[in-house]
Amino acid sequence: MENLDAVMYSNAKKKVRNIKGFYANLTSYITVIVTLLIINLATSPEYLWFLWPALGWGISLALHGITVFNLTPFLGEGWEQRKVQELMDKKRNTKYNQ
Repeated sequence: MENLDAVMYSNAKKKVRNIKGFYANLTSYITVIVTLLIINLATSPEYLWFLWPALGWGISLALHGITVFNLTPFLGEGWEQRKVQELMDKKRNTKYNQ
């Protein structure tokens, strides 16, 4: 039972670390994009070039959020657990069949 608690604690700690990383990325995104917006408007307001890095980084940030908060319908947490179990079973069967 202690081993199960240790595994659950480790998984929860990893999840919190991933969420914290996402929020750090989000904070950086907002800070940098607002700074680029200010620079863009001060230097060349006729062309809004800050939108390009905002779009690229925004797509990456969205994908990061999707993975951190398990919003993927096809590769979610359940899939990951099933895949780990499948690989462990395969390894066990290979080991015993040799």
